[in-house]
Formats: sequence, structure tokens, C-alpha cells
Amino acid sequence: MDIKAIKEKLFYVFAIGVSIFLLFFFITDVWIGHEAKRLCQEAKWEYQKTDCVEALITTLDDENQGYRTRNHAIWALGEFGDKRALPVLEKYYTGNIPDREPLDGMISQYELKKAINLANGGLNITAWAWRWGIK
Repeated sequence: MDIKAIKEKLFYVFAIGVSIFLLFFFITDVWIGHEAKRLCQEAKWEYQKTDCVEALITTLDDENQGYRTRNHAIWALGEFGDKRALPVLEKYYTGNIPDREPLDGMISQYELKKAINLANGGLNITAWAWRWGIK
């Protein structure tokens, strides 16, 4: 085989690899957006709110909700990246992140830290495709 043929094959392998990566990235992006919107709709319905961020904040503040539901609200608030969520997220954040956090046993400090970062304008590379048009 000559060098040109090897380069062509490497180019095709590289192109296929990039295509597969982009496909998985797109699928993940769609899944994250769908899950964030689903949590938003459930919270809006339960608390009779018209705004996702307000409904998710209400979910987080509702002590009658289980920790899993409240932790999902924290995750969704981070995904929406809205500054209005900062006061309530910071209210629950202690800065003490244990090695292992049971999702059903406590408010996740790790998720709070990530959500605070995203609400402060941190980079969220998956939100560009689904965040627009959300209320």
C-alpha cells in the first residue's frame, strides 16, 4: 500500500469516529433536554405554576417531597441555568460534599454545587439545543 491509500483510510476511520461521537452527543443532548422538560412539566402541574424555574424551586423547597424528587429538581434547575434559582440553591448548599451521597437520603451537595455553577453562567454544552423556548 502506498502512503496516499493509508492516508485515505485513516481519514475515513477518523470521519466515521467523529460521526459516531456526534451522534451519541446529539442523542445525549436530546435525552437531557427531554428529562429536564419532563421534570419541569411535572412540577408546573403539581404546583399550578406557569414558569419552570418557579415550579422547580417550589419542588426543592417542599419538605413533603422526597429527597430523590428534590435532587432531581436541583439537577433540572442547573440544566435550565437560570439566575433566579441561585438564592434557593445557595440556601441549601453547605459546601460539605461527602464521598458518597445517597440520592434518597439527603439533599445532594454535589448536585447543588454543579447547579450553582450552571446558574452562575457556567458552561453547559448540551443546553444549546433544547433550552430555548422553555418557560
